[in-house]
Amino acid sequence: MFSKSELERILTDAVGKRVAEVDVKGVLGSGLRNKGYVGAVIEQSVLGYPADNKRRPDLLVDGVPVELKTTGIRRSKSAGGGYEAKEPVSVTAVRPGEIVHEEFDTSAFWEKCAHLLFVYYLYSHKVSSPAEYGDFAIKGFEFIDFDDEDKALIEHDWTVVRDFIREIQCEYPQNPESQYPRISSELNRHQLAVLDTAPKWPNPPRFRLKRQFVTLIANKYFGGKFDQLPTHYSSLNELERECQRLTRIYSGKTMRELCTQLGIERKTVSKRDAEMVVVRMFGGIAKRMRDVEIFNKFSVIGRTFVLTKDGRKTEDMKLFPIDFDEVGDESVAFEDSAFRANFADSSVLVIMFEEPGAGRPFSENVFKGFELLSFSDAFIEREVRSVFEKCRSLIVNHELRIEPQLRKDGTQRVNRNGQPREAPNWPKAKDGVVFLRGTGMNSAPEHKSLVVNGLYMYPQNLWIRGAFIAGRLRNLSMDQELSRRHREL
Repeated sequence: MFSKSELERILTDAVGKRVAEVDVKGVLGSGLRNKGYVGAVIEQSVLGYPADNKRRPDLLVDGVPVELKTTGIRRSKSAGGGYEAKEPVSVTAVRPGEIVHEEFDTSAFWEKCAHLLFVYYLYSHKVSSPAEYGDFAIKGFEFIDFDDEDKALIEHDWTVVRDFIREIQCEYPQNPESQYPRISSELNRHQLAVLDTAPKWPNPPRFRLKRQFVTLIANKYFGGKFDQLPTHYSSLNELERECQRLTRIYSGKTMRELCTQLGIERKTVSKRDAEMVVVRMFGGIAKRMRDVEIFNKFSVIGRTFVLTKDGRKTEDMKLFPIDFDEVGDESVAFEDSAFRANFADSSVLVIMFEEPGAGRPFSENVFKGFELLSFSDAFIEREVRSVFEKCRSLIVNHELRIEPQLRKDGTQRVNRNGQPREAPNWPKAKDGVVFLRGTGMNSAPEHKSLVVNGLYMYPQNLWIRGAFIAGRLRNLSMDQELSRRHREL
């Protein structure tokens, strides 16, 4: 039992210290195997109570049950900077035999989630032993009581899971367990905005706050500012319907016409202005979709994609930055990696334009509309896992190389500044649908800021081949009534 003021005093005293400094009970050296080492230190050494696995919330604060969540954050590798959550926040088990009889406000889930205490620590490097968790700094803490808008989002997602399990039990009364793997595979993308469930049945799944949702919560705590749209969206379905409405209004206009109509003043209109146009369509003022709160909550990223008049690609699509410390850490399984989570947790809002002809300025490209795409389990297993495993093999086996880029006749290709063209031997576009590509201002050595295995290179991103995206968009345009599962890649 704590008072809120007492708890704030205790945790304030811990902020800024390394985990090892506050581990007065030697939790990290106890020899216990525990994935949540930092959480165990906060529980036992800082707050002075034993850990337990009971379903009730951890603490009583002024008589109110509060669930403690010790949450790792790390510096974001995206262009927006800030922090990102190391992983989703697990809340409680999905128990099919019980959830079907529950209502949200009295559910075991909401009992654990209604009042949360997040304690943030900076996950600054990979670890190989419990003692190394002691290096991490405690960055802050906050009490979280979700407002009505966020509670509605959470309730929507929980209800989708509950109703889906009810449907399974009704349709397969003799053996509902045979269908329970669908809970995670069919619902996590497109139908669930801020929650997901993992792992897959027969491993007991748990409700989790999505990693991007936790990232948003953390960045707001640390001072991040996000654009609030004038319209509230309670689900991804509502967001998608708004995309369809906006397409009807703006489709057929050139990029220059859109800028004029939406009050965006530009002497020269470029591709980077497309996201600002989209935000203005939604009634916002931010320059990038990543600065809009609802897109962060829903794990929606915006990507501009230009097609030719006959529906073919003009470019590949840049997706996610890569944490090479994680890729090279053999203790992190693909299933638990941010590498996989970027694909599994995100939807891509494709902002489609059509070019009037090759070489014409972007201002003349014509807006065609939106498609909200997600990545299926099959795509992730087929296309993403192999890239992850190849990258890990190159790092772990010290087979990563910087290789010269040659012409067909075998001679060295040279950049305009006279630097020989070269690139690391990561998986490339010729090797598969998903590949790596570096991004830099020019080939000068100072722009090669990423170091992997002692080799300097441009910052690397995961990309997806444009021909694959264009093909999927052509198929979708043939039947606008396709179910959402068919909108998965």
